Amino acid sequence: MQSAQAGVDHASSSIVDRVLVDSQSARADTACDGEYDKFFDDGIYKCAGCGTPLYKSTTKFNSGCGWPAFFEGLPGAITRTPDPDGRRTEITCSACGGHLGHVFRGEGFSTPIDERHCVNSVSVKFVPDPAL
Repeated sequence: MQSAQAGVDHASSSIVDRVLVDSQSARADTACDGEYDKFFDDGIYKCAGCGTPLYKSTTKFNSGCGWPAFFEGLPGAITRTPDPDGRRTEITCSACGGHLGHVFRGEGFSTPIDERHCVNSVSVKFVPDPAL
């Protein structure tokens, strides 16, 4: 017979496995459906696959696109790779390669740099930090 603790550990590993599959297979949220689209608490957004810090909440803005939007990632945390069709640039976690979303430039947003990281909520995990 399996202990209750073993069941909890199994459930936790299943969640971790699902997040890794989601982030590494480029799975995406549907527009306006993600947990962090209209979420603006102070903190850090980390990679859901490996826990690497990716974005500060101070760089998040409401772009109206239906996905969480950031104008800047933490230095060295994000890798950019042009999509094969050349129309978009994919962003991935530099540590584990998990798919985060896409980055767009020149859309005219009034942010410090005219760039929008369109990120899937399933690809990140928010950690509160009131000091930000």
